Amino acid sequence: MEKRKLSFLDIWNMSFGFLGIQMGFALQNANASRILQIFGADVHELSWFWVVAPLTGLIVQPIIGHYSDKTWTKLGRRRPYFLIGALLAAAGLILMPNAGMFTQFMPALWVGAGMLMIMDASFNVAMEPFRALVADILPSDQRTLGFSVQTILIGVGAVIGSWLPYVLTHWFGVLNETVSGEVPLNLLLSFIIGASVLVVSILITVFTTKEYSPEEMAQFESEEAVVEEESSLLDIFSDFKKMPLTMKQLSSVQFFSWFGLFGLWVFSTPAIAHHIYGLGLEDHGTEYQNAGDWVGVLFGVYNAVSAVYAFFLPAIAKKNGRKLTHAISLIFGGLGLISIYFMPNENWLILSMFGIGIAWASILAMPYAILAGSIPAKKMGVYMGIFNFFIVLPQILNAVVGGPMVKYLYNDNPIYALVVSGVSLLIAAALVVRVKDVDDSVLIEK
Repeated sequence: MEKRKLSFLDIWNMSFGFLGIQMGFALQNANASRILQIFGADVHELSWFWVVAPLTGLIVQPIIGHYSDKTWTKLGRRRPYFLIGALLAAAGLILMPNAGMFTQFMPALWVGAGMLMIMDASFNVAMEPFRALVADILPSDQRTLGFSVQTILIGVGAVIGSWLPYVLTHWFGVLNETVSGEVPLNLLLSFIIGASVLVVSILITVFTTKEYSPEEMAQFESEEAVVEEESSLLDIFSDFKKMPLTMKQLSSVQFFSWFGLFGLWVFSTPAIAHHIYGLGLEDHGTEYQNAGDWVGVLFGVYNAVSAVYAFFLPAIAKKNGRKLTHAISLIFGGLGLISIYFMPNENWLILSMFGIGIAWASILAMPYAILAGSIPAKKMGVYMGIFNFFIVLPQILNAVVGGPMVKYLYNDNPIYALVVSGVSLLIAAALVVRVKDVDDSVLIEK
C-alpha cells in the first residue's frame, strides 16, 4: 500500500498552522530581548534569560515526539499536540509584554523571562508534531515539497510578525515611545494580534487535515515494523543510541547552524543599536525603540527572502541534490551575518538579510527532508524530537557563554557575536558534504 499524493492545496492546509506559529515565534525572536531590557535586563545577561527557551525544548521535544507517535484520538495522532501547544503559546504571547501587571508578586523581569519560557516550550510542543505530520502523510517524493511549503508559510508568518510593530507605528500611528519599565503600545498590540492569528491558523489545519489511521500507518511500514512492540518513555534513551547514520551526520550541521541563529536572535537589537546607530548599551530611549523596530523590519526581510527562496528549493534540490543546495545556502547565510559588521548604515543591512534569508529557508527544510528518508515510520515523532537535541544544545551553549563573551572577549561590543554566528554557519556548510542522503539519488533521477 502506498501513501496517496496530495494536491498543493491539501499540503498548504496541512501546514497552514505554521504561519501562526512562526508569526508568534518571530515576535518573540525580534522583540524578547528588547522587552527584557525594558524590564531591566543587562545586555550581558540577555543570553542567560534566553537559555530557558532551548532548555525546555531539550526536555519537551523528545517526550512530545514519543507520545505523539502513540497518540490516537478523534483529532488524530499529531493534531492534539500542536493544538494544545498553540493555545499555550498564545497565552504566553499575551502575558509576556504585560508582565508589569504582576510586579506585586515578583519583578517584571522574572515574569517576562517566565513567559519567554512558556512561549518557547509551547512552540516546541507545536512544531515537531507538525514536522512529523508531513513525514506521516506525504510519500517520499512529496516530502521536499511539503517541508518547502512549511518554509513558505513560516516565512509569510515571520514577515508579518517581524514587521507588525513597525507597521503599527509608521502606518497607523500607534506609539512606540515608552517610559521606564513599560513596554510601548505598538509591541503590546503586536503580541495580542500574533496570539489571535496563531490560534486561528492552527484551527484551520486541525479541521482541514485528515491523518492516516493506525491500521493504514502499519501497512506503510515494513513487515518487521508491523508488529507492535511494548515501549515506554525510557525507550527514548535507547532510540538515541540507535540513531540512523544520516541523523548522526546531520547533528553537527544542525549544531553549528543553530548556534549561529541563536546569536542572531539574541544580540541583533543591541548589536545594531550600538554598532550602526551609535547608541550606548544602557540607552533604551526612543532612538533605541526605533532601532528595535528596524531590527523587526530586517527580520521580516530575511523571512520574506526565505519564503520566496522556499518556492524554488524543491526544483533546486532536485537538480543539484539536497546536500549541495543546503551547503550553498548556509554559505550565503554566513556571509550575510558577517557583512553586518561592514555596512555603513541601517539601510544597507537589508542586503545582509538576503543571505540570512536564503540560509534560513534551507535550514527549515533541507535537514528534515534529508532526515525523513532515514527514519522508520513508527519512530518518526520520537526521532524528530531527538533531532531537536541538536537544535537546542547549541542554543544552550550560546546562551551560557554568549553574554560573558560579549563582556570579556568582545569588549562590550555585541556586533562580534553576529560575526561569530556567521562563521558558525560557514562551518555548518563545510560539514554538510559528509552527510549521507538516503533518498537524494532517487529524487534526482525522478
